[in-house]
Amino acid sequence: MLVNQAKGLISIDNLNVLTSIVGEANVLVDEESLLHYGHDETEKLQYYPEIVIKPGSTQEVADILRLCNEHKIPVTPRGAGTGLSGGALPHLGGVLLSTERFNKILTIDERNLQVTTEPGVITEVLQNAVKEKGLFYPPDPSSKGSCFIGGNIAENSGGPKAVKYGVVKDYVLNLELVLPSGEIIWTGANVLKNSTGYNLTQLIVGSEGTLGIVTKIVLKLIPFPKHDLLMLVPFSTLENASAAVSAIFRAGFVPSALELIEIDALMIVSKMVDSTAVPVNDSIAGHLIIEVDGNNQDVLMSEMEAIAELLTQFDAGEIFFADDAQQKAELWKLRRRAAEAVKLNGYTIEEDTVVPRAELPALIKGVKALGVQHGFKAVCYGHAGDGNLHIRINHPTIKNSHGNAEMTGILKALFELVKSLGGTISGEHGIGLIQKPYMHTVFDDASLQLMRGIKKTFDPNNILNAGKIFD
Repeated sequence: MLVNQAKGLISIDNLNVLTSIVGEANVLVDEESLLHYGHDETEKLQYYPEIVIKPGSTQEVADILRLCNEHKIPVTPRGAGTGLSGGALPHLGGVLLSTERFNKILTIDERNLQVTTEPGVITEVLQNAVKEKGLFYPPDPSSKGSCFIGGNIAENSGGPKAVKYGVVKDYVLNLELVLPSGEIIWTGANVLKNSTGYNLTQLIVGSEGTLGIVTKIVLKLIPFPKHDLLMLVPFSTLENASAAVSAIFRAGFVPSALELIEIDALMIVSKMVDSTAVPVNDSIAGHLIIEVDGNNQDVLMSEMEAIAELLTQFDAGEIFFADDAQQKAELWKLRRRAAEAVKLNGYTIEEDTVVPRAELPALIKGVKALGVQHGFKAVCYGHAGDGNLHIRINHPTIKNSHGNAEMTGILKALFELVKSLGGTISGEHGIGLIQKPYMHTVFDDASLQLMRGIKKTFDPNNILNAGKIFD
């Protein structure tokens, strides 16, 4: 779906000022650039900004926002464009502000286990840089090879390691932030404990670029675990697989990753990457990928053996243990590329539901029932260890949920099911543009009014990522 916004939000004089701030090479107005920066990974949506601007310093961001605030020009911040909720879509036109030039790791403080980075650094690049010093930054979304740290902060990203180590918010200590007015602030302090006033740092994490633009980030690190073990476990039903998840934790085990992937998704991604790493047959409905890590290999082996014994209660099939780094990498490649593969296969609508992990069987059963009722196919995969299930929908006639009345009704029913199970409508992808019609499903009017009040305090002229999360 291609949408053209009305032009003329940016006058020639303002365009000249913006160009003088960042240099002509960093202002793009050609059709090819506007097309490229006008989409992310959300469904099949496309919007044109009026211009793309690529600042390279905090002061340049401040000058851009000050001018846009004065003239009430919409500004859409963008990282790598890997988002799945439309947070980086410039649906109001105006300025698309790319952070791609903010691509430096500034300091790695080994004494205090901290790293200071710019937001345009690719997540995996940062992880590898600190790993060289024996340190670990655990949040690892599936797109870690291409997504930016700044985007991870905007969405409070998680990934497979979140089940043991937590999500992005658990590692952010301090942020340099440019407010819509052009003012530059630090939100906190580079300390592990801070009870000094309101916690602005955690308010910004997960705010989806609606309150300010992050230009520097201070992250907590931990020592890198020396060993990890990985196994793949097949199940004859998804209900058994998801029920086993809760049992693992009730038995006292805390895996470093515990992922569920439905057999249809696994077959699609295996074909795409030409992999035969996972044997499949008609009796398998899905697999759990279970990883444990730590510093004592013998302890980890004992944990794996005990978990494997526990899984026999849930009709698990023959367990595959990854013997070496290559086999582990192959299994993780299949899991991480599942979203890309199934989207290319027609599953264009993705929902990011999260429920208490013991409710996963009921959620999966409900998803399949909705598919039968409304005539669509769905595949499920995701971070079962923390109850975060990604649901990909392939509808024969509907390829975008955004703006489609029929699909809106279907998703409303899905999210009402999620709420009834004690869950919510996004675990790590955010609300952005496409999830905002369902905010009333999980929040009352008083809660939404508080959120709107916070937005108005930060951004009284409503220029920064306006129309995201709520209208």
